[in-house]
Amino acid sequence: MSSRLGAAWPLVAVFTAGYLASYLLPTVVGRLSAHLGLSPAQAGLVGSALLLSSAGAGFALAGRVERLGARTPARAGLILAAVGYGCAALAGSVPLVVLGVMVGGFGSGTATAVAASGIAARRDPHRTSSLGLLTVSATAGVLYLTIPHLGGGHRLPFAAIALVALLVWPATARLDGARTAEETSSPITGRLPHRRSGLVLAGGMLVWSMAQNALWGVSSRIGLDQAGLSEVTVGAVFAAALGAGLLGVTGAGLLGARLGRAVPIGLGTVVIAASIVLSSSARDLGSFATGEIMWNTVYPVVLSYLIGLAASLDIRGRWAVLAGSASSVGVACGPLLGSVLSEEAGYPAMGLILGAATLLVAAPVTAVALHTGGRPLVPGSVRRRGGAPAALLAATTGGLSGAVPKLGSPEQAVTELRVRRRRLVRSAIRTAGPDGGSGQSNAYASTSAR
Repeated sequence: MSSRLGAAWPLVAVFTAGYLASYLLPTVVGRLSAHLGLSPAQAGLVGSALLLSSAGAGFALAGRVERLGARTPARAGLILAAVGYGCAALAGSVPLVVLGVMVGGFGSGTATAVAASGIAARRDPHRTSSLGLLTVSATAGVLYLTIPHLGGGHRLPFAAIALVALLVWPATARLDGARTAEETSSPITGRLPHRRSGLVLAGGMLVWSMAQNALWGVSSRIGLDQAGLSEVTVGAVFAAALGAGLLGVTGAGLLGARLGRAVPIGLGTVVIAASIVLSSSARDLGSFATGEIMWNTVYPVVLSYLIGLAASLDIRGRWAVLAGSASSVGVACGPLLGSVLSEEAGYPAMGLILGAATLLVAAPVTAVALHTGGRPLVPGSVRRRGGAPAALLAATTGGLSGAVPKLGSPEQAVTELRVRRRRLVRSAIRTAGPDGGSGQSNAYASTSAR
């Protein structure tokens, strides 16, 4: 178990840096509205600009991380995140804040795309994605407990995201570098597998994420305006909710695929819809805290299974990046949608609309989980419909640079085969002796031992 965590922690670190901005969205939007004089809809639009920039980075990198290697784009993404959010923290005018937010968002999306590709290539993508969500939830929970006590206007949340990006930088040294043409060429590349299921999943994740983040983007305003709570109390509720999310993700990681993916996704989405309605209609601390805690407990659980499902559709990680980018588009539209709906119809009506949309999208996404089975490829398994063995896929896509072949892995099998061939060649040379046959044997050795 420790070796698996050791190999996964750089991806988890980059995943945390990429996802943190969306987790801090309520306090970012709330502080932009309170300290820069923006209306809730305008502050939501800034949050949407951040997340749209993040989604654009994901679409641009889909299918390219394998060729570029993980290290270079991860470092570029972390630099952009640190510079962009750092500039947004230092800027005092709205245009400069928006510019910094978009640069930082592109960096966050780049880091997320790298992490998604790496997670998809792992033997158990669900466990790694659960660990990533666990880490980002813990980080966000600590920040929600501390930021309200430090003041700092709109600057502090952006400064915190930039600092996390800088702290994650050393982890990129453990990621693989760019690959040569021979390493990236594969006879099993080309069109995406499971195209219909992948498109349905990507579209479903877009709508699903839009509904979730429409609520998340205005949750702070619901607590402050409708429930009449202070910023410190709202921050404490969010920290408790994210703490409950840690328990949920831990449970999902321990449960793994014992129930498949259809049951957690379908049942969890129904619970999420009820939580959205409860939280958006809250008028006191009890109902607000109950709705937020219940929602934050189940939301990351379902998200971890959705990420694992997308990763299982393509071992090269293309569906993981594309579905994640589609989800980022939904996340980007969420704050603006939530702000507009809350201003035009009020928070309770907004909750009913978002809850209904969440229930509607549950059916097709659950159907994808049932249809594909949601099982990641492992060595020795064979895809249905005459697909190629997973061992061959793993061998052609390659692993992390410098990794030692594991027992039973395709790399070890190739290594053992080469060793046996060399032994046979040496045996043939010794058998031939000095009677002239050695020249032919040496010629054979020069071609066989490559």
